[in-house]
Amino acid sequence: MNRKFTSLSYIYIIWTLMFIVFPLALVIFYAFTTGDIGEYKSLDFSFEYISKFFKSKYFFVLLNSIKQAFICTIISLLIGYPTAFFLYKMDKKKAKILMLLIILPMWMNFLVRTYAWVNLLSRNGIINNFLSLFGIDAIKMLYTRGSILLGMVYNFLPFMIIPIYNIMEKIDKSYIEAAKDLGANDYNTFKNVIFPMSVPGIITGVTMVFIPAISTFEISALLGGNKYNLIGNVVEHQFKIAGNWHYGSAISVVLLIIILFAMFVTDKESEQ
Repeated sequence: MNRKFTSLSYIYIIWTLMFIVFPLALVIFYAFTTGDIGEYKSLDFSFEYISKFFKSKYFFVLLNSIKQAFICTIISLLIGYPTAFFLYKMDKKKAKILMLLIILPMWMNFLVRTYAWVNLLSRNGIINNFLSLFGIDAIKMLYTRGSILLGMVYNFLPFMIIPIYNIMEKIDKSYIEAAKDLGANDYNTFKNVIFPMSVPGIITGVTMVFIPAISTFEISALLGGNKYNLIGNVVEHQFKIAGNWHYGSAISVVLLIIILFAMFVTDKESEQ
C-alpha cells in the first residue's frame, strides 16, 4: 500500500513541477531580466521592468483592479451570506436542490456564461427589449464599469456561498439548542453562535472571490469592450500583443505578491 501511494505521489510531484513550479519560475526569471528572450546569454539581471511598472500608468490600473475586486467581494458577501444562511435554515432536501441550481452554471464554460450577459445587456438585448414593452428607452448597460462588476459578481458569487454554507452545515446543533435553553432569541443565537462559527467560511469565501476577481481579464474584455481594462488585460496584452514577456512577467510577479499577501492576511484571520 505504501509503495503504491509513493508511486502515485511521484506522478503528482512531476505534474506540479511541470505545470506549476517550472512556469512560475520562468515568469519570475523573465521578470528580473532584460534582453532578447531568444538568446539566454544576452539576458541580464535587472529590476528595470519592476521599476518601470510602478512609474507607469499601469500601476493605476492595478489600483483600480484592486478596488474593483474589493467591491465585487463585498457585494458577493452581502448577497452570499444571507443566501447561505437561508439555505442553512431550509429543509435539507430543498437546500440541496437550490444548491445544485447555484452550482449548475459553474459546469458551463466560463466564457459562455460571461458571453451570455452580452446578449442580455446589449442595446438590442433581452433586457432592453423587455423594457421597450413599457415604453422605456434603451439603457446603456453593456461596456460599462457596472457591466464588468455585474459579470464578476455573477461568476464568482458561488465561491462565496458554497464555503459559508458548508461551514454552517457543520455547526453542532447542540450549541444552538443550548443557546435556546438559556433563553436566547433567534437574533442572539445568530449573533453569538451561528455568525462567529461561520467566520472561517466567510474568510474562505472572501479569498476565493477576491483572488480571481483581481486577476480576471475575460470579463472586462467581453463586458467592458476593452474600454475599462483591468490588470489582467494588461498582462494579456504584454504577452499576446506587445510581445514583451519581461514586462508582462514583471506585472505578473507584482500581482502574485499581492495575491500571496491577501492569502496570508486571510489565513492569519482564520487562525484567530
